[in-house]
Amino acid sequence: MCGRYALEGPLSKIAEFFHATVHEGTEFTSSWNIAPTASVPVVRINRAGERVVINHRWGLIPHWAGEEGISLNLYNARGETIAEKPAFRTSFKRTRCLIPASGYYEWQAPVQGGNTRKQPYYISPAVSGIQTSQQTSSNEKPAYFAMAGVCDQWASPRGEMIMSFAIITTEASDPIAYIHQRMPVMLEEKNWSVWLDPENHAIETLTPMLQSSKQVQAWPVSLAVSAAGRNRRDAADLVQAI
Repeated sequence: MCGRYALEGPLSKIAEFFHATVHEGTEFTSSWNIAPTASVPVVRINRAGERVVINHRWGLIPHWAGEEGISLNLYNARGETIAEKPAFRTSFKRTRCLIPASGYYEWQAPVQGGNTRKQPYYISPAVSGIQTSQQTSSNEKPAYFAMAGVCDQWASPRGEMIMSFAIITTEASDPIAYIHQRMPVMLEEKNWSVWLDPENHAIETLTPMLQSSKQVQAWPVSLAVSAAGRNRRDAADLVQAI
């Protein structure tokens, strides 16, 4: 699963990396502790056929939903079943997106008989992996990676149009499986256009993209990232190794 992630701005840098333009009215700076219900940038194709960066709320609200609270259980979608699940199957066929990220957090369950607190880890692409658009040398870490996502638009009883998304997950690869058994799907740049194409409804083309990546690195971080609600911190030092 993926329950928290980080994304460093500004929007102009994100848009440049993903070869997109910023949708009018979209705002974002940086966040190192993004949680479900947050409004954050995604990359998708607009009605004019242009690739844009636009804010969506994390936690999918299907267009047919009776109430928005359903999103609390729909912030991740399993890649193995996404094509069949009623909450995701239409979005998977028609409204896919990329979720820009700098890295994400996962929690390792405590060893039996050891510490009772889960240890958070920060996970990001390895230097040689995922995408290369912003790399200027072999020693420079990629600026961003693209998590595969699905999105939808829902009309609230108040008449508000809420655009939302879910992150697609798959089985974790060997380098990080010891931390958690799931990880977000990290799409390679060569697949971005096919993934975003709203005219591409071919499940047989899309499903093979939902693979785990071995080009990842991880390190333990402070328990401070685990705090929720009013105690949740959001600062650059959260991603620093301990």
